[in-house]
Parts: sequence; C-alpha cells; structure tokens
Amino acid sequence: MKYLLSLLATVLLAACAHVPAQSADSAPIRAMTFNIRLDVASDGENAWPHRKEMVEAVIKHENPDLLGMQEVLLHQKQYLEAELTDYTFVGVGRDDGAEAGEFSPLGWRNDRFAVVDSGTFWLSPTPEVAGSKGWDAALPRIATWAVLRDRSSGETIRVLNTHFDHVGTAARANAALMIAEWVADGGAPAIVMGDFNVKPDSEPYQVLADTAQSGLSDTRTISALPPYGPPGTFTGFDIMAAAEAPIDHIFATGDFSVNRYAVVTQHWEGRLPSDHYPVVADIKLRR
Repeated sequence: MKYLLSLLATVLLAACAHVPAQSADSAPIRAMTFNIRLDVASDGENAWPHRKEMVEAVIKHENPDLLGMQEVLLHQKQYLEAELTDYTFVGVGRDDGAEAGEFSPLGWRNDRFAVVDSGTFWLSPTPEVAGSKGWDAALPRIATWAVLRDRSSGETIRVLNTHFDHVGTAARANAALMIAEWVADGGAPAIVMGDFNVKPDSEPYQVLADTAQSGLSDTRTISALPPYGPPGTFTGFDIMAAAEAPIDHIFATGDFSVNRYAVVTQHWEGRLPSDHYPVVADIKLRR
C-alpha cells in the first residue's frame, strides 16, 4: 500500500512538472480623459482659480492609472503636476512644441507604469512641425503619446491623448485617419483617448470606432456593464445641460476587454469642475 501511494505521488509530481506555469491575470487599467477647460477670466466664477481644487479632487478620487487631459495651459499643468505627485506627465505646448499654447498632457501612475518612449505630433500634413495647423483647422492640434511598460506584468502598451479641432471638418476627418495610422504602425496594444469634438454619428468617430479601419473600439459600446452616467460629456458649466451624445471618448484595440465605463458627473452644490465631464473606463489586457 505504501508502495502504491509512493508511486502515485511520484506520477502526480511528474505530471505537474510538465504543466506550464500560468502567469497571473493582468490587473485592470483605469483610463481617464478630462478636458479641464483652459484658464480664462471671462469664465467668471467658473474660472480656473475658483475650481482648480475640484479638478484635482475628481482626479484623485477616480485614481486613474492613465490620465489624458486637454485645454491645459502651462500654469495649470504645473499646478496639477505639483498636486498629483503619484504621476508622471509628458507633453508640450501646441504653439511652439515647448511651453506656449495649450497642452494635451498624458500622465500615468508611477507605481504602475514605467515609460519606454514618448512624444508629440501635430495633427497636420507636417506632423513634426511645431505649431502647424492642418487643413481647415482653426488652431494647431496635437497628439501626445507614450509607450509604457507595466511594472508588475512586464507587458507593454501604447497610449495616446489628443484634442481635435472644434471648427475644421476636414481637420477632424484627417486627424482620425492619422490616429488610425498611428495605431496600425505601432503593433502593441493601444488606448486612444481625448476630446474629439465629434459625436458618434460623425465620420471621424466612425473611422476611430471601426475596428477594420483603426483597430479600435469605443469603450462605451463594448463595456461589460452598461455605461454609467449621462450620454453627453459637454456641459458648458451647466449642471442641467443634457447633451445627447458624447464628444469625449476612450478607444481601445481588441487586445483589451472593457469592464466598466462611466461619465463622471461630480459637482459641488451645482458647481462643476470643468465644462466637460471626465470619462473613465476600466479595461483589461486580454491574455
């Protein structure tokens, strides 16, 4: 009997030795896009000095692993960098490739990701020319990107944050094609987010949300749980505004599944931190 038990134990150990080790599942990644509204005195009580703590508080509460912001002037960027010490940010001013004009900074939690590479390109026929405007755009527009390595799993992802033009129809259409090309050229799993100034029935959105064209899907439409919050994301600082469709989006390649998606409507006695609601998506890299 002892011999049989010993033999059985030996067989089981030998079998287990031939079973490949299974790596732990990837931890979910929380991505957040947030147009924080630039600092202009004409906003009155909604100007940046009166709401910067609210912007900071929302970001800290949502605690994203990846954070893309838009309409960020240098002093706003410096304030948030000083307060959000758990994050590293990259990005340049769109007017000169340094500090002038709005930034579209991209940030990540230092304890989650290490940067492999990063950069900025302009949404124009001359993407390497700082300050260049594309097609019928009213202003220079940029995309800030990074290649990040997950410190725990060692996996590499690519992330892009952008802000499309609010006027130029051709500019938005061509910008969508540029982003789709960026995704296709990179190879690694990609997340694309920002203020696209387009609704889901628009041509640029259709390019970005069409897996065949861009490799991307809208995290809102593929979320395992029903999308949380209102459909629209632009409020103009009006808590009662009810936009019918979002213009701020988070897209991801098919390498990711989406657990949850939310439009965050946090307010303080009717006062909003920005004229856009932030959008948050919890996504997970597929094995």
